[in-house]
Amino acid sequence: MDQPKPRESLLRPLRIGTLLLPRNLLLAPLAGISDLVFRSVTRPLGCALAFTEMVSARGLVQGGGGSRRYIATDGEDRPLGIQLFGSEPGILMEAARIIAGETEADVIDFNMGCPVRKVLKTGAGAALLRDPLKVSPILEALRKAVSLPLTVKIRSGWTHGTRNFREIGRIAASCGVDAVTLHPRTADQGFSGISQWQDIGELKADLSIPVIGSGDIGNPGDAGRMLGDTGCDAVMIGRGALGDPWIFSNTAAYLDTGVPPPAPAPGEKLAVLLNHLGKSLDFYGERAGIRNFRKHLAWYTKGMPGGAAFRRRAVLLEDRNILIPEIKGFFDDVEKGLSGGA
Repeated sequence: MDQPKPRESLLRPLRIGTLLLPRNLLLAPLAGISDLVFRSVTRPLGCALAFTEMVSARGLVQGGGGSRRYIATDGEDRPLGIQLFGSEPGILMEAARIIAGETEADVIDFNMGCPVRKVLKTGAGAALLRDPLKVSPILEALRKAVSLPLTVKIRSGWTHGTRNFREIGRIAASCGVDAVTLHPRTADQGFSGISQWQDIGELKADLSIPVIGSGDIGNPGDAGRMLGDTGCDAVMIGRGALGDPWIFSNTAAYLDTGVPPPAPAPGEKLAVLLNHLGKSLDFYGERAGIRNFRKHLAWYTKGMPGGAAFRRRAVLLEDRNILIPEIKGFFDDVEKGLSGGA
């Protein structure tokens, strides 16, 4: 009897212009989440390329402190993608040159997928999908401004009836963009409903540049199915990494072997959590660092026995010398419960 052929690994290198990545697993730009702290947590756990949250091109050019804070980085925060949003070619060109000249960014990404109202009303984000004639001048300006690898992140269209992702993808490729990321929901969906992965496959069939799939990657199996079903070159993980930054290492193992890895033990989860908290305190300071970390603490402990009661206590604590023992005590109780201890 013929032996079945060994499964081909779905874990592959990814080239974006001049940048060669060892793995095809990327961290999405997430507003309020993908700061230097979170990026530095995901990198040792297998994230091959991490993006900043989106940065206003106009804010960067005008010297706004908020925009500068979003691109804060350090020598270990590499490879790094900085995501810009805006709608004015000249401003975007200037912002791209600031990034190329003042940071060690490896990629500039242009956002054409954000469905948030305050972004849309400026004509930026997913609003550009309504008027493809505006896309070429923007991408040509960005391409002219820098030699860095240039990527774009798009949605399937403005509405289901105006799904123009293939047109936008072809425009991007013709303007010298090095890769396209597609989140296959329409702008009017927001994050509701189910992403239509078949759109990723259609775009991949259309383009010769890399296509990165995004949307509804909650576990390693989802990443494997997206890569296998669509033929895309890489997956971008966003909300699936919240409270689960080791989704990258677990996904890498699964893509390579086809064997689902075990869930992290409480002790492993605690070590990552405390490292994350320490980085947040160092970056933001005591008070802001704890407040910024609270949402992450809720995600890390979601679904754990006694988690709801613990979170009600922990959200009131603003002193690391009280919060950290509380966290350790909670995880100790969880571990004792799993082992049958008293």
